[in-house]
Amino acid sequence: MKREWAPSGRQSVVSSAAARTSGLLIQPLESRVSVPTAVTATPSAEMPQHSTGDKPLVSKPQLVFPGPASGTDSECDRTPPSRRVSLSAPLSQPLCQPEKCGPRAAQEVCYVAAGQPGEACGWRAFAPTCLQAFNTPQGFLLFLCVASFLQGMTVNGFINTVITSIERRYDLHSYQSGLIASSYDVAACLCLTFVSYFGGHGHKPRWLGWGVLVMGAGSLVFALPHFTAGRYEVQMDEVVGTCWANHSSTCKDGASGLSSYRLVFMLGQFLHGMGATPLYTLGVTYLDENVKSSYSPVYIATFYTAAILGPAAGYLVGGALLNIYTDISQQTQLTTESPLWVGAWWVGFLGAGAAAFLVAIPILGYPRQLPGSQRYVVMRASETYQLKDSSHKVTSNPDFGKTISDLPLSIWLLLKNPTFILLCLAGATEATLIAGMSTFGPKFLESQFSLSASEAATLFGYLVVPAGGGGTFLGGFFVNKFKLRGSGIIKFCLLCTLVSLLASLIFLMHCPGVPMAGVTAGYNGSLLPEGHVELMAACNLHCGCQPEHYSPVCGSDGLMYYSPCYAGCLEMAVSSPGGQKVYRDCSCVPQNFSSGFGHATAGKCTSTCQRKPLLLVFIFVVIVFTFLSSIPALTATLRCVCDQQRSFALGIQWIVVRTLGSIPGPIAFGWVIDKACLLWQDQCGQQGSCFVYQNSAMSWYLLIAGLGYKVLGSIFFAIACFLYKSPPGSSDGLEASLPSQSSASDNPSDLQEAPSALQIQSDI
Repeated sequence: MKREWAPSGRQSVVSSAAARTSGLLIQPLESRVSVPTAVTATPSAEMPQHSTGDKPLVSKPQLVFPGPASGTDSECDRTPPSRRVSLSAPLSQPLCQPEKCGPRAAQEVCYVAAGQPGEACGWRAFAPTCLQAFNTPQGFLLFLCVASFLQGMTVNGFINTVITSIERRYDLHSYQSGLIASSYDVAACLCLTFVSYFGGHGHKPRWLGWGVLVMGAGSLVFALPHFTAGRYEVQMDEVVGTCWANHSSTCKDGASGLSSYRLVFMLGQFLHGMGATPLYTLGVTYLDENVKSSYSPVYIATFYTAAILGPAAGYLVGGALLNIYTDISQQTQLTTESPLWVGAWWVGFLGAGAAAFLVAIPILGYPRQLPGSQRYVVMRASETYQLKDSSHKVTSNPDFGKTISDLPLSIWLLLKNPTFILLCLAGATEATLIAGMSTFGPKFLESQFSLSASEAATLFGYLVVPAGGGGTFLGGFFVNKFKLRGSGIIKFCLLCTLVSLLASLIFLMHCPGVPMAGVTAGYNGSLLPEGHVELMAACNLHCGCQPEHYSPVCGSDGLMYYSPCYAGCLEMAVSSPGGQKVYRDCSCVPQNFSSGFGHATAGKCTSTCQRKPLLLVFIFVVIVFTFLSSIPALTATLRCVCDQQRSFALGIQWIVVRTLGSIPGPIAFGWVIDKACLLWQDQCGQQGSCFVYQNSAMSWYLLIAGLGYKVLGSIFFAIACFLYKSPPGSSDGLEASLPSQSSASDNPSDLQEAPSALQIQSDI
């Protein structure tokens, strides 16, 4: 069938056996179109042009995808009129007359789709030709990945990295920093319904662009206290913490005025949550609408992989910035090992805010639909879950969902979809584990392997980057590779959950904790009864040590001490060749090879756990298979609801996931981990954070929590797979009949063998 481009830019009716594009990128509908006898193709047949293609014209024939029989009651068994692929441009004079091309050619025509003016990339009237190279799914995916990368780096990277420095700088308690962290999810829950409902029927790129702008403003607001609170002033004593030093400490009766800055931090996090809301609802649906159904998981997986790599970059960049003093222009005698050190926590937020403003500009320039996106409507409709009721009469209305009055009915239609509800609950269980482990995973590694906080965060980042990012991308790749559809996707999610459940049994193992004098062992090396803490001993009674000064040191006898004072160290610290501080003449540290007392090195003792490699390997497996099911589960959610409700369904799902998973997850895991605490911080008679954990109890509690949520997730996926109703037809034949996005077929036999999937329906 020969294709030529008419000089007027209109669609041409052509009838020939060859196919060529004449050097232009033309994306036709390569299906054989049969014309009913009631419609006569005449040489002068022309239709009035309609630039937008949104309002059907009476005199314009439409391309209608055949659905199930009219007697079938299903929610999505017919394509809504607003989703019909219409011919938005008039027909010009055919290049060959019917009498010259034969009677068969008179009844078989092929329409060459022309790009609509509203599909150009630009900002209103400014749409230069050079920008149209980015007007593709790949171009939009690039900018969307940058936005998700910035969101992950800021919210899940910088925040978790600098929260301790913010507490120290602005005199915040742990529950106050918890409120700062949860403000993000609270804002997202409040905005999800509004954004997903109205944004799903609006201009999605504009919603996304403005969301990125709001997110950038949140980063700037979060960094604002650094410029308004003045310089960080601290008094440092070089000999504090040693024996015979002046250990007097004053307790503050009231809260510092700096603690009121928590409201500014909460406002910044609230803006972060508002701005990020469109990313994972409208961004996902926009990608799914503009690519082939089989390619959608790969695009979405790439998008989510960028979101997972963001926190890893946040940990690395944020950790590096914390090695710089918070007041960059000011000199200080503090070192990074000092408990009073505050790093440059605010620099990352300034950079992230500026980058968000830059990436929002190209996102705002994308059209409502990318060129050639209408061809994929029929593929998505053929995979949609079949709900046995008459609600299709409501959802088939093109005006449904555009007003607030339709909101209750939209929610009710989703609640009646059991597969959707079960997938939401399964996602909530997985989100609980992900949120809990991402918050307390570094603490688990720190306790098990006796690492510093920075070393534990770095090691955890090395696990999450390849495991989480690789698992997310491979999940979408496997769905595309094995052509999984419907129930097959849910079965894949069930398999991944079962594998990660079995791998979670590794928490039955644990590393023995390093013995600590006065906490887990006596000063003479003997074991202490569990729960019996006695820091004072005869060797340090004369030192007048205070429990507020916690600075662990490792004695030369392999025993860890609460501080140099409790180790009975007399001399001031001196730097060793390796850069660590060494305390000498420690009365509580025995000397084995010479007379006198032993010495102690600043920091925790190194763990000699032989199970460390095995633990890390199985933790890696748990993370991989947990993230491996994320994109398939999201794809299954998009396929189990109608086309018009997909954005709103993702919004409702995110509300359920955050309400039941992301928000309570860290709280539940924190409560469980606190049960394993052996030594609490003493803040002027009040209990603070935990200093020392019991490794065996921590592993057992995490095992119970992990197995419980994994079993629930497996049950939800299994029931969803059982209740899922496969559609009567498959989309494979439709994908074969429609052209690929990159190029058209040049083989005439392909056009002849393609099944007739489109019919011209005339209302004349």
